Amino acid sequence: MNRRRLFIYTDGACRGNPGEGGIGVVIKDDEGNIVKRISRYIGRTTNNQAEYTALLSALKSVKDYNPEYLKIHSDSELLVNQMGGIYSVKNVTIHKLYSKAKEMTDKYLSVEFEHIPREKNREADLLANNALDRRLKPH
Repeated sequence: MNRRRLFIYTDGACRGNPGEGGIGVVIKDDEGNIVKRISRYIGRTTNNQAEYTALLSALKSVKDYNPEYLKIHSDSELLVNQMGGIYSVKNVTIHKLYSKAKEMTDKYLSVEFEHIPREKNREADLLANNALDRRLKPH
């Protein structure tokens, strides 16, 4: 299992905007093996904050594997284009998250962001929504 290159799928989910939020992350090696899954409730947030929180959680998790290359897939066009330098970051709260993500990605030899349709991000989406379902389920 080669972990020099990791492929990350992230998703943030929100019930309402702002509303209750969850994140989902799937990290795979270059052979397609799942290295790690993350599914976590993150509290009241906006959808864009949830997307960035998922990215930051993924970046924290991959440090343990010491990869050189990261390819990050997200169905958030805003996140992908902001991280890629195509869109500017105007929101103060998002800018803080963006700056932290930029600082973390700058440590790698190569980081590529790819916008993918939601259908190709189903596993991360499911993990994010499962985190919400577990938290919001009536007792």
